[in-house]
Amino acid sequence: MLSLHTNAAALSSQNALAATQKALSTSLTRLGTGYRVNSAMDDAAGLQIATRLLAQTRGMTVAQKNTQNGISMMQTAEGAFQELTNVLLRMKDLATEAFNASSTAADRAALQAEYDALGIELNNIIRSSAFGGQRLFSDGTTTDGSGGLLSAAITFQIGASTTETMAVNTSASLTALTTALDQVAGTYTNTGVTGTELTGGTNAIIDTINNAIAAVGAIRAQLGAASNRLEHVYNNLGNMITNTTASRGRIMDVDYAQETANSTAKQLLMQAGTAALKQSSSLSQLVVALMH
Repeated sequence: MLSLHTNAAALSSQNALAATQKALSTSLTRLGTGYRVNSAMDDAAGLQIATRLLAQTRGMTVAQKNTQNGISMMQTAEGAFQELTNVLLRMKDLATEAFNASSTAADRAALQAEYDALGIELNNIIRSSAFGGQRLFSDGTTTDGSGGLLSAAITFQIGASTTETMAVNTSASLTALTTALDQVAGTYTNTGVTGTELTGGTNAIIDTINNAIAAVGAIRAQLGAASNRLEHVYNNLGNMITNTTASRGRIMDVDYAQETANSTAKQLLMQAGTAALKQSSSLSQLVVALMH
């Protein structure tokens, strides 16, 4: 039907052109941003899943950092215990030499002087060892293994959820160690005294030192085991981050080959629709032709 008031062909062309323009705009946006989903309108369910995956990935990335910081902290503590071991080994050397028949009283006094100095260094290591501004084995004043970061159980956040934690408790081993160190040298708790371990004691001090060395080994073993576990946690987090990121990419990222083809098709449709709209608009002129 020819009508001046209603041009059905033009209306249809306009609707088709508007839909094509909207689709082309969406396609160009995807090509410009690199994302298939740029708003919830594009894929509401997909965006929700992708956001959840992103939250998990970011949480695991921070957890990876936590594991590395935890390993660094325990390596710092382990380094302090390594030096404790070195000091105790030297003290054992001095004790072994002091209780030999060839050692004179003057020799023992000289050996005791070094022994006392080493006892003071044991005190210093326990009180001053710190990581990131936190003292590890003491609050800086005590020598009984209290007040430090490792004086109680510590917890590492090793994942993106509340249940993903790892607890390390070396408090009992630290208390046993500081008790053993107190028995090794009087200068450990009282740096102002002169000890008598080598000048007035017996060679039983050698066994006492051995016990302290064993106590150091026990806590070092705990720290080493925890550090090894954190290494495995780090590796596993890396694997999960890789796969989770890939999953999110499959939801969010645009397929450039497919979207380029879509964009080209929509551009052609835009050109065809524009031409069709121009032609349909000229139909009204036929009414005028009929009236002549």
